[in-house]
Amino acid sequence: MSSALDQRPAPGLTDFSPPPARRIRLLSLPEARWAPAALVLFLAALALYLPGAPLWLWGPLFAAVYVTGGWEPGWQGLKALRGGTLDVDLLMVVAALGAAAIGQILDGALLIVIFATSGALEAVATARTADSVRGLLDLAPGTATRLTHRGEETVPVERLAVGDLVLVRPGERIGADGQVVAGSSEVDQATITGEPLPVAKQPGDEVFAGTVNGTGALRVRVDSDPADSVIVRIVKMVEEAAATKAPTQLFIEKVEQRYSLAMVAATALVFAVPMLLGSPLQATLLRAMTFMIVASPCAVVLATMPPLLSAMANAGRHGVLVKSAVVMERLGQIDTVALDKTGTLTEGTPFVTDVRPLTGSGLDQDELLRLAAAAEHAGEHPLARAVVDAARTRRLALPTATEFSSTPGTGVTATVDGRTVTVGSPARLLPGRHPALAVVEQVEEVEETGRTAVLVMIDGEPAGVLGAADRPRDAAGPATRALTDLTGRAPVLVTGDNPRAARHLADGLGISDVRAGLLPQDKVAVVRELEQDGRRVLVVGDGVNDAPALAAAHTGIAMGRVGADLALDAADAVVVRDDLTAIPATVGLSRRARRLVVQNLVIAGTFIAALVLWDLAGTLPLPLGVAGHEGSTVIVGLNGLRLLTEAAWRRVRPDGGPARPV
Repeated sequence: MSSALDQRPAPGLTDFSPPPARRIRLLSLPEARWAPAALVLFLAALALYLPGAPLWLWGPLFAAVYVTGGWEPGWQGLKALRGGTLDVDLLMVVAALGAAAIGQILDGALLIVIFATSGALEAVATARTADSVRGLLDLAPGTATRLTHRGEETVPVERLAVGDLVLVRPGERIGADGQVVAGSSEVDQATITGEPLPVAKQPGDEVFAGTVNGTGALRVRVDSDPADSVIVRIVKMVEEAAATKAPTQLFIEKVEQRYSLAMVAATALVFAVPMLLGSPLQATLLRAMTFMIVASPCAVVLATMPPLLSAMANAGRHGVLVKSAVVMERLGQIDTVALDKTGTLTEGTPFVTDVRPLTGSGLDQDELLRLAAAAEHAGEHPLARAVVDAARTRRLALPTATEFSSTPGTGVTATVDGRTVTVGSPARLLPGRHPALAVVEQVEEVEETGRTAVLVMIDGEPAGVLGAADRPRDAAGPATRALTDLTGRAPVLVTGDNPRAARHLADGLGISDVRAGLLPQDKVAVVRELEQDGRRVLVVGDGVNDAPALAAAHTGIAMGRVGADLALDAADAVVVRDDLTAIPATVGLSRRARRLVVQNLVIAGTFIAALVLWDLAGTLPLPLGVAGHEGSTVIVGLNGLRLLTEAAWRRVRPDGGPARPV
C-alpha cells in the first residue's frame, strides 16, 4: 500500500534529542495496533460462523473487523480523493464493502484482515528502515551543563547560545561545537572525523557536538549555534533524505493515478458487460470486485522506495550520508569517477620535508618558516596546517598576521611584521614571469621526488621554497580498484597539486588519466568535458576548492572533513568518516537497489497479470485473489528490505579495512 511510505514522515527524524530506545515500538504504529485487533475479531467471528451460529452473534464481530481493519485506509483514501487523488487503498476498502453487499461477508472480512496485516508489515518495515537511520541521532546528547555566574545548570542543548561556557565531565558527550578554554582530556571523535584513536584536547583546541569526552573534565566555549553543529546537520540531511522520492518512484506514482482510473473503468466494464448479456448479479459483482482487487497496483507502488531507503539506511549506518533517494538512485548510474588528491586519496595531513631559503633573501630556515606559518595560520588547506605544525615543532614564536586573504587553488596572502607574505603554488604565484634559475631549480628538486613545492614570496619577490609530502590512505588502492571494477574504467585524478606529485601518487594507484595544477574552475571544466563525452561523473573531494566540481557533477561525494562546509553543502552525499572504501560500497548498494527495483516490478507485474487473466478467463475465488494480491505486496516489500542487513554491506564493500558501523 502506498500510504505507509508516501504519506507518513519517518518517526522521530525531526526530534534532535536521542530516542529512548533504538528499536521501534510496534504499538506506536497505528497499523500495528489495528491489524491484530482485526485479526482477533475475525477469528472470533469465524469460530461462530462456521458451526452455524445465529447471525446476531457473528454479524457484529464481522462488522467490527471491517471497522478496525478498514477505517484508517478508508479515511486516508477519502482525504486523498477529496484532494483529487484516487488512492488504491480506498479501492481495496470499496471492494471489501462490495463483497459484503452481495452477501460475501466472510470473503470481504478476509480481504480486510489480509489487507490490514499487509499494511502493518509494510509500516513496520518502513519504520525499521527509518529506525536504522535514526541510530545517527544517538550521537547528539539531549542536555548540557552550562556554567553561569550562579554556578551550574542543566539545559537542553538547543538552548545553548554562542559564547556559552559548558562543562563536559568524563564520559559525557559534548553538546555543541566549540573550543576548549580549560582542562585537558582525550576525545573520541571517530563518529565525526573518522580518527580511530582518541584525540588529545587542551585549551585552544576545537571539539564537536556528539563526540565522547575521555577521562578529563573540559570547559568548552560554544562557538556555533547548536542548530548548525555537525551532528545536527547530519540529522537534517537524513530528514531531508527521508522526505524525497526517486525519479522512478515519481514516475510510478504518476502512472498509478492514470492506472487507477483505468482500473475503475475496467471494473465497471467487467460488471456491466456480463450484466447486459444476462449474467446473474451476485456472480458478476463478485467477479468485478475480485478484478478490482487483483488489478490494484499496490505492489508496483511499493517496488521502488524500500530498496532505495534500505540502501540509504545501510550506508548511513556505515558513515555515508546520502542526502536523498534521488541521489541514491543516481549513484548507481555513474560510469566515471573523478578523485581529488589531497585529503581524499591521501591522508590529508601532509608534513613539511624541506625548508629552502633562496640565496640573497637574507633569511635562514627558521625565519622563512616563521613568516610562512604566520601567514598560513588562518588557512584551512591541509598544507597550511602542515606549515604551521612544522613551525610549532621547531618552537617558533609566530607573529600576528593581518589582512589575511585566501584564493582557493592559488595561495594565501597576509601582512606579517609589516611585510606582505604570500604562500602558495609556484605555478600560480608566478604567472607570466621568468623566475630566477635558483627558484626553478629549488622547485624542480622538490617536485622530482613526488613532493609538493610551496613558494614563499615576501613583498612580491620569491624568498624560499617549502617541500611537503602526504601519504596515500591505506584504503586508496582497494577503493580505486573497486571503483574501476564498478565503472569499467580507472578513475581520473583531478588536483591542484603539481603534475609530478600527482603522477607519483597516480602511478601507485593504477590511475593513468591525471589532470594536475587545476584551479576550482578548471576542475569544473574537466567534469563538463567528461560529461560532454556522454559520461555520468562522480566527483569525490574534501575541500573548498572541490565544491564547484562537486556541484557541477552528475553526483558529488564529500569526504566529511569538518570545516569544509562549502564542500559538504555542494555534495550530494557525505562520507562522515575518512573511509574511502565506503564510496564504492555505497555505489554498489545503489546498483543492487536498482536491480531490486527491477525485480520488484517484474514480480508485481507477473502477479497482477496472472491474477487478472485468471479472473477474466476463469473463476478466481475472492480469498485466493486477495491472498495473491497482498502476498505479492508483502514479497515486494520484504525483497526491498534485503539491503538493510550487514551481509548486504559486506557483499559490496571492497577489501581494505574493517567496517565501522555507528
